[in-house]
Amino acid sequence: MDVIKKINNNVAVCRDANGKELVAFGKGIGFPKLPYELTDLSQITMTFYQLNNHYYQLLAEIPQHILDISAEIVKTAQIQLNNNLNPNMVFNLADHIHFAITRMQKYKDMKLVFSYDIEQLYPKETELAKYAVKLIQKTMHVTLPEAEITNIAMHFVNGQAEIEQAENAPNIDRLIDSVANLIEDAFAVKLDKTEFSYNRFVMHLRYYIKRIQDEEQFMDSNENLFHTMKESMSKVYECAATIAKLIYRELGIESTDDELMYLMIHINRIIKNTQ
Repeated sequence: MDVIKKINNNVAVCRDANGKELVAFGKGIGFPKLPYELTDLSQITMTFYQLNNHYYQLLAEIPQHILDISAEIVKTAQIQLNNNLNPNMVFNLADHIHFAITRMQKYKDMKLVFSYDIEQLYPKETELAKYAVKLIQKTMHVTLPEAEITNIAMHFVNGQAEIEQAENAPNIDRLIDSVANLIEDAFAVKLDKTEFSYNRFVMHLRYYIKRIQDEEQFMDSNENLFHTMKESMSKVYECAATIAKLIYRELGIESTDDELMYLMIHINRIIKNTQ
């Protein structure tokens, strides 16, 4: 296998024996002078073929240690869970961990509540999430709220292959397109759907819609912070409320204030990146 481009010390773009490009994870594979031939394939822990462009951007943006932790967590999950995991879960989980740490630093007053319902419904995923949170805290020397166990457990739930998701994909894609149109109209911008920031927003939107469909919305008692953000980001709030109304018309379920607050954070981020 030829290592042709360094992403970080432990992640690199490679070319296999058939000439196909892939992204490989392995300790130190990006460190030697490139290009070079990697003869000891036991150094490779994970490989990813045909990655979308926005995942390459994610690899460049997320710190190396977060990518390494995410890869270790997903590798453990693959061993312990019987169902297949979405092959892109390493990147989705790394993005969530990065966002969770940023959110914790920026929105210090935000409360997150551990969900005992999730623990009862998904015990294996919850145990894996507890392991993940402990590993993150030990490796990165941060104290994550207990509720991150719930959030990461839902990544394992969503990351497992589900026929139902494939059947519902066209309807969800149509709903996401409608949400994008609402944001463009509200802020008089044109979202570039090939950009990483848009694809990241879509990923969070899919989780939001799934939580609504599964009746597992966030209800974390952030009333004071929600009202503060509502006043200081009134235009973003109006856009989020309009999106929530659209989803209510489509799915028949109202969004909680906490879901609106999360939606506001993600809308604000994509608008800033677009502008």
